[in-house]
Amino acid sequence: MAEITFDDFAKIDIRVGEITQAEPYPEARKPAIKLWVDFGGELGVKKSSAQITKHYDPAGLVGKKVMAVVNFPPRQIGKFMSEILVLGVPDGENEVVLLTPDKEVPTGGRMY
Repeated sequence: MAEITFDDFAKIDIRVGEITQAEPYPEARKPAIKLWVDFGGELGVKKSSAQITKHYDPAGLVGKKVMAVVNFPPRQIGKFMSEILVLGVPDGENEVVLLTPDKEVPTGGRMY
């Protein structure tokens, strides 16, 4: 993997947001959930589609804090426009586990 500089890293805007709405996305090619994530302030609510159905159900996601890249351009995912990239890591079976703060933090906080 190519090395990057700190300036490269600083271009990535990763923020904490709170999931305010989550719905199944049965039309997706791979099982997914539509997410609405509130970052507060100027960013407000942004949408994303996430392949997280192995460990999460929509009802249990509302109120969960997650980390997301907020400065990617919007991307069409089927009939749904994704505005952010919610971050996760693979478990032992290569299924996504969401990255979340381990302490209470305000929405919109930027990772550094």
